[in-house]
Amino acid sequence: MLMTTKPMFDLAYAGSFGVGAFNVNNMEITQGIIEACAAEKSPCILQISKGARKYANIRFLRKIIEACVEEYPGVPIAIHCDHGDTLDLIQNCIDDGYTSVMIDGSHHPYEENVKLSKQAVDLAHAAGVVVEAELGMLGGIEEDVVGLNAEEYAKNIEKFLTDPVQAQDFAHRTGIDSLAVAIGTSHGAYKFKHEAVLAFDRIEKIMKTCPGLPLVMHGSSSVPKEFIDLVNKYGGNMPNAMGVPEAQIAKAVREYGVCKVNIDTDLRLALTAKIREVFATKPAEFDPRNYLGPARTAIVEMVKRKLHMLNSAGKADAVIAEWKRQGEPMPGYYKTAAAV
Repeated sequence: MLMTTKPMFDLAYAGSFGVGAFNVNNMEITQGIIEACAAEKSPCILQISKGARKYANIRFLRKIIEACVEEYPGVPIAIHCDHGDTLDLIQNCIDDGYTSVMIDGSHHPYEENVKLSKQAVDLAHAAGVVVEAELGMLGGIEEDVVGLNAEEYAKNIEKFLTDPVQAQDFAHRTGIDSLAVAIGTSHGAYKFKHEAVLAFDRIEKIMKTCPGLPLVMHGSSSVPKEFIDLVNKYGGNMPNAMGVPEAQIAKAVREYGVCKVNIDTDLRLALTAKIREVFATKPAEFDPRNYLGPARTAIVEMVKRKLHMLNSAGKADAVIAEWKRQGEPMPGYYKTAAAV
């Protein structure tokens, strides 16, 4: 069932769970995510980045997601724009049927970020689409998102974390529906040189200045060691890759107001590790089904584990009931499409 993130986040904030926001780039990744969510009866957010739009063509991705909605009507699904950086892109995403968008002005000066985010909210809310914005800065690199140098970030992390008082002003002036916060996470597979420690004290302060505002964690892949080991075993070169410990992510969603957790790198690792394994152990294999199939299965199992970490397994029916209770209308694109 397609919806915005509002019913999901309303329940998540009060119910001590988080919704996994998984980046999709092709059919196998999308199928793996939705199969896991259906099996575990979990809501999910399918994220499409600017890079994914360019790689796969949004028309193809949208139809794949529409197939997911038809095949698994009991799974609450939101289609989300990950790291939208311009109003033109936000408008394109709204026109393409997204139910949620992120405007990322975190690299701009504060007042410019406020202005851009407010303009995105005005555009999206008019179409029944919800908006996430970002305040503070993360480290690392992922696609078009270039964060701070890892060493610089580690040395000056307090300087780049989301300011709780500024967050209150930002939320009030922009009217956003959720806020991506910088609390010590980082983009990519090489997030840290040592085990990460999230700034839970900072989350507590933001929750006090912004009561009820759903918080979002970017850069939250845990970079599972079993996938790194497989990549390296079969010809890869990924030394010292390290992510956010799953125990800390679980704490953020179960004890704090984190309602959305972004996961992209772990999907790429699962896919790549299994493909490498097939190529190395079966060098005569040339049927894509015989290497993409195991890769898709690896994604299913990895996502299932994430859903239990997020405590969202078993929450699908409650989210659908909340969606019906709120009487949330279908986003504009789908109302129009249904009428044709």
